[in-house]
Amino acid sequence: MQPIRLTGADAGVVKYDLLTALSVAGLNGSPTLQTSLMRLIALVTARYNWKADELTVGQRDMARMWSVNERTVKREIKRLMEAELLICKRGGVRGRVAAYRLNYAQIARLSEPCWPLVGPDFDDRMKTRYQGNDPVKIVQLRDYAKTGEGAHDNNRPGTWKRAMERLSQENADQFGAWFAQLKFVGFDQGILRLRAPSRFVQRYIETHLARPLVRAVEMELGPVTRIEFEG
Repeated sequence: MQPIRLTGADAGVVKYDLLTALSVAGLNGSPTLQTSLMRLIALVTARYNWKADELTVGQRDMARMWSVNERTVKREIKRLMEAELLICKRGGVRGRVAAYRLNYAQIARLSEPCWPLVGPDFDDRMKTRYQGNDPVKIVQLRDYAKTGEGAHDNNRPGTWKRAMERLSQENADQFGAWFAQLKFVGFDQGILRLRAPSRFVQRYIETHLARPLVRAVEMELGPVTRIEFEG
């Protein structure tokens, strides 16, 4: 990706477009995602240092801004980093406030399905600015189809519910933000058919969360060769 100019004549448009992308992605996501992106937008608009390209805000200040406790702040920052929307530049050690920066390429990848919802001018502008980035890595599900140890015994079929319970136990925040929204349609001959509430959620799961999803499903239903999302 070409470096994004955060200062200068066109910087204002770049910043507003980023905030728009985050806003619309949140509105088309789960309630958990909406909350996370609203909190991120509040931090960015209030405290982001565009010249240094970093965010340095103490957890106590974040908690006050968001009207939550510091434990919630820690969970939220962890969630934003796991989603790769924030990147830690410097850790907070010895009383020093941690510094983070926005991951512009990741914001573009995650929000791209929502660009046309804003309008053709916004869609064209974002494509011009961000397309040509490194392609999104699509997980090849065949790489995770297990046939050896740990594979499910098809003579004792499990359930989708139990697969979801596994995911919830592994990472409750991740489950609530993404997997809990999926609707099970069917599983036949290794093809897992699901329904997602939006293209945004579908794409995020396909590109970032296929591995844990496949692992949990295979423990209950058997080897997965591919996932199909129905409209």
